[in-house]
Amino acid sequence: MSSAVVDAVVIGAGPNGLVAANMLADAGWDVVLLEAAATPGGAVRSAEIAAPGYRADMCSAFYPFAACSPVISGLRLTDYGLRWLRADAVLAHALPDGRSALMWVDPEGTVESVAAFDRRDGRRWLAAYHDWLALEDDLVAAMFTPFPPIRAATRLLVRGGVGGSLRVSRQLGLSIRDLAEESFSGEGARLLLYGCALHADVGPESAGSGAYGWLLAMLGQHHGFPVPEGGAQSLTDAMTRRFTAHGGELHCRADVDRIVVGGGRALGVVCADGRAWRARRAVLADVDAPYLYRHLVGPGHLPAQLLADLRRFRYDRPTVKVDWALREPLPWTNPQTRFAGTVHLGGDTAQLSRTAATVAAGDDPTTPFVLMGQMSRADPTRSPAGTETAWAYTHLPYRYAGRGRDDDGIRACVDRIEAMIDKLAPGFGELVLGRHVQGPADLVNENANMSGGALGGGTAAPTQQLVLRPTPGLGRADTVIDRLYLASASAHPGPGVHGGPGANAARAALHRDRAVTGAAYRAAVSTAYRLIY
Repeated sequence: MSSAVVDAVVIGAGPNGLVAANMLADAGWDVVLLEAAATPGGAVRSAEIAAPGYRADMCSAFYPFAACSPVISGLRLTDYGLRWLRADAVLAHALPDGRSALMWVDPEGTVESVAAFDRRDGRRWLAAYHDWLALEDDLVAAMFTPFPPIRAATRLLVRGGVGGSLRVSRQLGLSIRDLAEESFSGEGARLLLYGCALHADVGPESAGSGAYGWLLAMLGQHHGFPVPEGGAQSLTDAMTRRFTAHGGELHCRADVDRIVVGGGRALGVVCADGRAWRARRAVLADVDAPYLYRHLVGPGHLPAQLLADLRRFRYDRPTVKVDWALREPLPWTNPQTRFAGTVHLGGDTAQLSRTAATVAAGDDPTTPFVLMGQMSRADPTRSPAGTETAWAYTHLPYRYAGRGRDDDGIRACVDRIEAMIDKLAPGFGELVLGRHVQGPADLVNENANMSGGALGGGTAAPTQQLVLRPTPGLGRADTVIDRLYLASASAHPGPGVHGGPGANAARAALHRDRAVTGAAYRAAVSTAYRLIY
């Protein structure tokens, strides 16, 4: 293979690929980062898609995980032009009767809001928040380090004791319905938890959904749902500037067609246009697991059991997303909702459960759960003064995977979303200057990693987490191919812009390369995989 020679090749310049590339460059490695699209960023990009002057985020938009992530903070991206902004209210859940439950940046504001639904819930929310603050540092450390997180887990055990740790473990395993009903009496606090849980693709009755709702709600209460000034692209641009400033080499429109494997080891990559790079030390792939194994590596290099496990890999649900350019902010019937950067729609907790069951059954809900963003509330640079850049998305039944914006079902779903908004913000439709719709197929066209229109690199269900992500294995970035590492959201700790999978892949590559411990490390990994496969 006639090729350029580098220490490491990173495939995919999404946030995880950028994190991995930065960490390897920091270690002094010669790193090339290859991106199939015309620009880096993956799901973290921005463009004027609804109307000129209205800057929209192409996929992800607000970043509570980035705010708490030691990986992202460790990159010191403010030195490279990144500035975080926050709306006055973190999120609002707007109800059809005109009431809204709000999480404010100031916890006392949240206390007042949830107490309006049930006076006892104000102090309960504050108690839950204080419990979270006692756990956050160690829990976040456990989330964003390679599995198993021995040090962080030990600190949590020491801090909480055996009894306290067992109770927290039970809480993490609850459904969001059970957790919300155990913790609060009124709809307000329960709705804040429910809506946060439904950001993932697990239903409110599913075991483990309580962990997502509690985690995201408490992160929001502590850090807000921050956004990068100027759009999501600003986060990508800061990571890109940092990478190139540290000697990294970025190539866009470099579509990797295959990973070259020899002697059970990743040797380099070949692009669709014939360009090739040899990797002396590692290949890291920020692509979804099925694509990595079936296409880039190929079945001939893989154990039969791994291929069988991949047939059971589940993506998260497909998504439809709508962006609007509005001549004025949304005229919510509840004026406090106007202060929220994020808005949830979909009715009360009972309706949210019915909607989730309908989607799980493969049917179209009449009242979908809608996640909205009012981006100009947090960042006035997103649109002209006095206007609003807004978006919304909802999860779809699996049968919509592969359908685009022109599909009748997608259009009907968008109509339902806009009708819901218009009931809660009368006159909304008259404010629309421009609209841009992305169905599942359109999302894939923007970012091939969003297979079938799924945003999370694989379902967030407990059956595909930790040592089960992406398939039963080690829960680590290492693969059955020596010096090949999975660096995408298909790997632990999963979806969210926090850099965890990319950082874990970079750490594994650096550990494998060490002269003293590298051989022993790989021998242990190989032995473990022989037992599994």
